[in-house]
Amino acid sequence: MTDKKNKIPFNEDNYNGILSFIEKHPTATVKAVKEETGDPAAAVQAVADIVADYDVIVTPGFQFAGVSSIAVENPDKIFILNDSEPAPVGDQKKFDNIYAMNFAEQESGFFAGMAAALETKSNKVAVVNGIAYPSNVNYQFGFESGVNYANKVFGKNIELVELSGYAGIDVNGADVGGNYAGSFADEATGKVIGNALIKQGVDIIFVAAGGTGNGVFTAVKEAKGDVKVIGVDVDQFDEGVNGSENIVLTSGVKFMGMNIDKALNSVVDGSFKGGNVVLYADTDSTGFIKEEGRHQLSEDTLSKLNEAYELVKNGTIVPASNFNGHNPEKFPGL
Repeated sequence: MTDKKNKIPFNEDNYNGILSFIEKHPTATVKAVKEETGDPAAAVQAVADIVADYDVIVTPGFQFAGVSSIAVENPDKIFILNDSEPAPVGDQKKFDNIYAMNFAEQESGFFAGMAAALETKSNKVAVVNGIAYPSNVNYQFGFESGVNYANKVFGKNIELVELSGYAGIDVNGADVGGNYAGSFADEATGKVIGNALIKQGVDIIFVAAGGTGNGVFTAVKEAKGDVKVIGVDVDQFDEGVNGSENIVLTSGVKFMGMNIDKALNSVVDGSFKGGNVVLYADTDSTGFIKEEGRHQLSEDTLSKLNEAYELVKNGTIVPASNFNGHNPEKFPGL
């Protein structure tokens, strides 16, 4: 299944986890089913249309939360839900046949913020988001936490730039600030926000905005001067190609494919257990791209990020998220 909210690489990373599983289990087969509308009701219907023919169904994205109703009706089928919790069915919120994975986006955002603060030349950085859903606010708060950490620990004086009129309102009605386009599929607004940030002197932008982020990428590619983006969810280095240059500094990622591979293996070895989990750096599930040739970080920045990763991993640093009780100005480890 696919999730239209996110850029295609999000879905591809999920699919690559399935392919990795199939390499080890060649008798297994996979069928990719596209759901084009982006509508939750249509997404659930697409699953209902095929559920009889498959043992395990992998669904990436919040629009598939409603598969819980299908899971209840098909207790012999297994569902792997990525980036969402299943929608409640009556009072039931957890299901024996649904393994629902969420990721601590604030950790990946934290590394993006650190990287931006350590690499900026203008001393102005920003994050662009889509809609202030919890996962998107997590990225924002994590990014801001990372910038504030670099300011305090490494003596930086980096400004987080926010544009008036684009503040996000989270699911509880709180103003979370930031630069929110109000959509995950509005490239035009993404480009407007990107250009406005560049005009204010921002030279590194963390882009966590789904398809809207394509507009930010375009703004940066067309900008005069050395402006970079930091990708999100998956390695976006290939999308940063701009002639002989590349605009992607690194990417703050969730290692989704690896965890889908793990979940599928648990089905085969009999250890599968349904539940709603949040995956953190302690399982190497969050982080940033540091493979040679896939980033443009300096050795010094890479060293500092690797050191911070271990502190996040062992719980010394706990970046702020939408609902963990911390804020980007005050969190454990700062």
